[in-house]
Amino acid sequence: MELDKKIRQLRFKAGYTQEQLADRLGVSPQSVSKWENAVSMPDITILPQLAEVFGVTIDDLFDLSAEQKFNRIENRIDLEDELSQDVFIEYEEFLKQQLTNEEHKIRATELLALLYWHRLNSFGKKAAAYAKEAIRMAPGKKECQWILQKAAGHCAWDWNISNHTAAIAFYRQLAEENPQERLPYLYLLDHLIVDHRTTEAKEVLDKLITRKDVNPILITVYQANIALADYHEQEADEIIQQMVAEHENDSVSLFEAAQYYAKKADYAKAIGLYEKSFENTKRRPRFQDELMGIADIYEIMKDYRKAAETYDRIIDLLVNEWGFKEETALKDAQNKRNLLLAKVK
Repeated sequence: MELDKKIRQLRFKAGYTQEQLADRLGVSPQSVSKWENAVSMPDITILPQLAEVFGVTIDDLFDLSAEQKFNRIENRIDLEDELSQDVFIEYEEFLKQQLTNEEHKIRATELLALLYWHRLNSFGKKAAAYAKEAIRMAPGKKECQWILQKAAGHCAWDWNISNHTAAIAFYRQLAEENPQERLPYLYLLDHLIVDHRTTEAKEVLDKLITRKDVNPILITVYQANIALADYHEQEADEIIQQMVAEHENDSVSLFEAAQYYAKKADYAKAIGLYEKSFENTKRRPRFQDELMGIADIYEIMKDYRKAAETYDRIIDLLVNEWGFKEETALKDAQNKRNLLLAKVK
């Protein structure tokens, strides 16, 4: 429905004359008449007031489709570090209403997860900031250490806290219930390997090897990481070296090899492979993963200037290949670059 018809419909529903609506909005009756006859459009600054008078959202004024509202929610989450409480509740209510619609149920559920994660992440940053401040003021106390660990993803020394038993159980059940799907097996492997549960990981990998929807390079990468998790470093190194030799210009092979060496703290090899992977990536726009890896390594090595220069490359990528202007990812990259520059001596 067009805006002119929507305003007329909402005015009738509210029981207002054009004069009464004009009085509520502080405009002339002629303005309302022009809106309803599509002669002119309300100024954008009056839309919030118009929505308030009718008791609807701004989206409702334009009668957006569910898919348009989904896209608007996702885009706004990408653009803003934190949503106001009113906006959060509006989005939450809309998405929950869509859960009863079979056509929209999956998309609505995904966006609810994203909405709650966005709130969790924005609050988590605040929790981490205050926890760090408390720890700085009293470094001998540990009351806020667990908060920082949860909010910022710091490591937990205790095995009973750091293990991934619950995640493994979830993905194992998911894989058993959906044997036709590939991803649950990959996520199951990831968690088994990081917990050094290599016997189980080998059993899962044996199932994946027979599938046609799994990149052979990925199978090789898992074989190397299982060997490494099983404390057979030389065997793991040989697997990766052979993979790179056989696929020397394949960006996936190069990236995974870079990841492998970065985990081993073999930073020179990792940087070289990240650079070669980025150079050989054919898709456009390219992802920033390789550059993020390079920047992290330079920061670990305390070469803050090179780390900042790598963030310049990330910013250039986001602006010129992705077309970002105000997105959170771009702001985060700019802030990180400035923090690194402040450390350059």
